Order: sequence, then C-alpha cells, then structure tokens
Amino acid sequence: MIMDIDRSIKDLAVKVKAAAQVLAGAPTSEKNKALLAMAAYLRKQSGFLQEQNRLDLDQALTAGLSPAMIDRLTLSDKVIEGMATGLEEVAAFPDPVGEIVRMWRRPNQLQIGKMRIPLGVVGMIYESRPNVTADAAGLCLKSGNGVILRGGSEAFHSNMAVLKVLHEALKTTAIPASVVQVVPFTERQAINSLLACEDQIDLIIPRGGEGLIRFVVEHSRIPVIKHYKGVCHVYVDSGADEEMARNIVINAKTHRPGVCNAAETVLIHQDIATSFLPQLVAALNAAGVEIRGCAKTCALADAVIPATDADWGAEFLDLILAIKVVDDFDAAVSHIVKYGSDHTETIVTCDYQRAQEFLRRINSSVVMVNASTRFSDGGQMGLGAEIGISTTKLHAYGPMGLEGLTTTKYIVYGDGQIRE
Repeated sequence: MIMDIDRSIKDLAVKVKAAAQVLAGAPTSEKNKALLAMAAYLRKQSGFLQEQNRLDLDQALTAGLSPAMIDRLTLSDKVIEGMATGLEEVAAFPDPVGEIVRMWRRPNQLQIGKMRIPLGVVGMIYESRPNVTADAAGLCLKSGNGVILRGGSEAFHSNMAVLKVLHEALKTTAIPASVVQVVPFTERQAINSLLACEDQIDLIIPRGGEGLIRFVVEHSRIPVIKHYKGVCHVYVDSGADEEMARNIVINAKTHRPGVCNAAETVLIHQDIATSFLPQLVAALNAAGVEIRGCAKTCALADAVIPATDADWGAEFLDLILAIKVVDDFDAAVSHIVKYGSDHTETIVTCDYQRAQEFLRRINSSVVMVNASTRFSDGGQMGLGAEIGISTTKLHAYGPMGLEGLTTTKYIVYGDGQIRE
C-alpha cells in the first residue's frame, strides 16, 4: 500500500510539473479567463459542493469534532460565494510574472535587471477548511505555479468536489486542468510521499496547527515556509490615547480569538498602567476574556489570574489574554524579542519618534503603529487572498500573496560585450 501511494503521488507531481511549465508561459489574459471561469463554476455547482460537503459534516458530527472545526469545515452559501469572489479578486490583481523589479547599467554598458518568475510547483498541506482549496488554486494559477493540495481527511469529500468543479472550469480554457491537483489519499503516508518529491515540487506550505507544521519541517526534503504559531503583542506606550488603545486591544483579542493574528499578550508602560489598566481589564472581562497578569496587573485590576512563565509565550487561540506592566519601552522590546514568534506586533503611541524606533527595533514579519493586529492579513493589506503567513525570513516573510509565490531571476542586455 505504501509503495502504491508513493508511486501515485510521484506520478501526480510529474503531471503537475509538466502542466506548470505550460502555465508559466501563459499570458495574463488566459490566466484571468481561467480564474473567472473557476469562479463561475463554483457558483454554478454550489449544490454539488454542498452535497459532498454534507458527507464530511456527517462524519465530523459522528466523530465529535468541535463546533469551531465544524464551522471551518462547512461550505455554506456564504463561504462558496467568498471562494468565487476571491478568485475574481485575484483575477483583477496585476500579474507579478514577468515584472521587472529593477534595472541598472554597468560601466561596460551592460544592462542588468531582475524579473519575477514563478516558483514552479507548490505543495500545500492544510487542515479542515475546504475553501483553502480554491483560494490556493487561484493564487498559484495567477502567479504561474502548479499546485498539489493535501487537505485534511475530515474535508476529503469537499476538497475532491472543489477540485472536480475547478477542473470542469479549466477544461473550458487554454490553461491545462492538471496544473491543480488534490492528493486523493487520506492516509498519513501521503504526506510523507509528497514531501519526498524534491525533483518535482519547489516549495511546501503547511497551514494548520503547530504539530502539523513541525511534522512537515522534520520530514520534508523540500524547502518549507514555516509558521509555527502567532504570539502577537500589543504594546501600549506611555502617553498613548487610552480610548484608542482600549479599542485596539479589544479588537485584536476578541474579533476572532482563534486565528493566528489575534493578540495574545498586551504590554503596558508603567506610567499609564494605573489609569489605563483597570478600565481595560473591565472592558475585556465584559467581553468574556480571561486575564492572566503579572504581579503589577493583579494589584491594579480585579478578576486577574496570576500569570505563569508559560503564559508569556503562549498562543491561546481563545478568549484568554496575558497582560504585563513593563518599566519602559526597552523592557517592552526585550519582552517581545524573547517571547514573540515573529508574526505581528503593534505599538499604540502618540510619540512619532517612539513609533519609528519600534518599527526599527522589532523585526517580526508585520510591525504596526496604532492598528489592530487583525490587519496582519493578505486581503486586508491589499495583497489579494493570501496562501499563508510566513515567519521564515528566507524568500517570503509575512502574508504571502501573489508576489510571495514568485522568485526573481537576473536578466542581462548586452550589445556585443565580451569579458576581458
């Protein structure tokens, strides 16, 4: 059985690589036509998608999956419309392939430049959300990449249904349908087989829990875009606008607490703590948030659980928030450097110089001033739909949109120059 899976996955990867070579040369107009056809077919086949999705939902209910997991698994009318709209948005974005990043002239009159090109074939491993199948397919197609998708077993029927619909759409266009594939196995061995296809796949992107990502990193022969967790911080500086700070913290924590760009720790300058902290804790408690605080936080506010060392580096993904009063700006920076996960940090301040210093000294993938961490998202940042958020500093760092799915090559224009 293992050998059969290995052989099938390798054959699939070979097929995608061949199709990706065709896609790499496709004009923007053809790629956009394909994306719009994919969107139209998703809407047209919504009944079929929901019928197949019901098979996964029934199994999920029988298996006792959490309400949150079932919510992410469900292909509602709204979700399917969002998938279609996302593809249309990607079609409307500029094509990164072929873009000249910069040009310069050498003393010998050679012109040197850098041009954006596709990565080749992307392998994506993810859990639950079948809408990711369409999102990833659209982003990879527009950026000229083939893609092999391996979703979780809990969404198997849904993912295969989405693939069927996308293939039907692509067969009406000039883009080869085989450029998008879903691994047709639920066995864990399929992941190992995919991670061994180093001659066909250029990049692996895992999306899911920390356990899944660490497994992929440990077993892959292919470069991996990593994002273990999102320990995001909000630092409230001395003299900050207290109403602004309170609104940002509440939004960053409560808007969607189970996602990676939700705030997990709030740091408060001691000069503002006495006036600001009690009101903040009261507002958070009213929103159902459990507070785990340092000794100073416990002394200044009611209904605070003493924090442990483990709380400072925790990704709660829940209505739980760690709060620490810090002595000064340097202490806040040191705390973020020690406990952060290179995801997203924001400072709330009225001091321009302090804001600039925060931007210079914090090197997480997204650093903000006076804004909620929830804006650390490809769509919100104008990148189009994102394929993931990278906390790996090589190649791509932060939300990965179309540009993050390309690399660059050097191009050289000469006029007969020879090297002496």
